[in-house]
Amino acid sequence: MKKVIIPIAFTLCSIYSFSQKPCSDPVYRQFDFWIGEWEAYATNGQKAGDSRIEMILDSCIILENWTSATINKGIRYAGKSYNTYNATSKKWQQYWVDNAGGVTEYFDGHAEENKMILQTASIKQKDGINKIMKMTFTRLSPDKIRQHGESSVDEGKTWKTDFDLEYRRKK
Repeated sequence: MKKVIIPIAFTLCSIYSFSQKPCSDPVYRQFDFWIGEWEAYATNGQKAGDSRIEMILDSCIILENWTSATINKGIRYAGKSYNTYNATSKKWQQYWVDNAGGVTEYFDGHAEENKMILQTASIKQKDGINKIMKMTFTRLSPDKIRQHGESSVDEGKTWKTDFDLEYRRKK
């Protein structure tokens, strides 16, 4: 009898878990305002790049595809980020990789009204200095988002702007 009950219980648990839509909790939709096709501009009005943001993997991951507008040292800088809500840590996270060999883990994130704030841990840089990096995405309108990147070398007491971009939705 035990041999019959265990497979039935496993099957019922499997059916229940697969009947729940993955990432269906509303918290997973907090960063959906970033999804779309965008042109990004620096504060001086110069185009910085293009970004395509899409939902993948059963609406659990927001994938960014970034390409810079200029060529520097013979390459056009490009990168991808994978963004998701981590239900275990209850934090938003971004994992960034690029064609210059860079990797950045923004694993301490949260949503506020019309904002997504993502931050790294304090990480030792190539020059030996510890740095915290933070990005704040602010929804200015359905067709405009500000992405403000900052860093701190004093454990968050003071912040320096690294970049300030305005994303404009492509028509």
